Amino acid sequence: MFPIKDNIPTRTFPFLTVLLIVLNVLIFGYELTLPPQMLQAFIHQYGLLPVDILSLRIDKVITSMFLHGGFAHLFGNMLFLWIFGNNVEDALGKIKFILFYLLSGFGAALTQSLISLAAGNPFIPMIGASGAISGILAAYIKLYPHAKVLTVIPPFFFMVFVLPAWFFIGYWFFLQVMFAMVTPPGVGGVAWYAHIGGFITGWFLIDLMYKPQKMKIVHYSTLR
Repeated sequence: MFPIKDNIPTRTFPFLTVLLIVLNVLIFGYELTLPPQMLQAFIHQYGLLPVDILSLRIDKVITSMFLHGGFAHLFGNMLFLWIFGNNVEDALGKIKFILFYLLSGFGAALTQSLISLAAGNPFIPMIGASGAISGILAAYIKLYPHAKVLTVIPPFFFMVFVLPAWFFIGYWFFLQVMFAMVTPPGVGGVAWYAHIGGFITGWFLIDLMYKPQKMKIVHYSTLR
């Protein structure tokens, strides 16, 4: 399923969400300029190796969040970040939002790294913003449980569906768990456990960082 838009307006311009998207796109553009061998070296230098967790390489956790393995990887992450991140930023405010984003990414990186280490694969680099964005999805479903998401579902791209946010995100999380269960842990490919770890981190973290009494009433718009 691919989200197109939601029905939650923002009260402020989502500056940090836009900035994160711009940075990810610019860095990916730089990746495209590198020949294959240099790109591989670049990924190993700035991506997160599971063994880096043991030496507390926080810098590599952060840099790995801004690297992507292809257009589809980048597009999917940035689409989800834009649709759901702007509202979470609106609710938390700028400073708390970026802290929440990074901590969700840390939770994702730790989860995937521990799984990879346990599986005996300490040197497969992990890249992508999806772990941090998974935390954003968890926050969104808690902040806006009655929101609606305009969605297209392959192969019915000519049709659009309006789904409850809890169903859209809940189904997404269900898929991550299912794929993690059938995929050998610690191998290359999609970091399913990073998605799960980021989501769980965000699920509990939002309760610590969000103060509902300071929020104004959210008015929902109608999706058409």
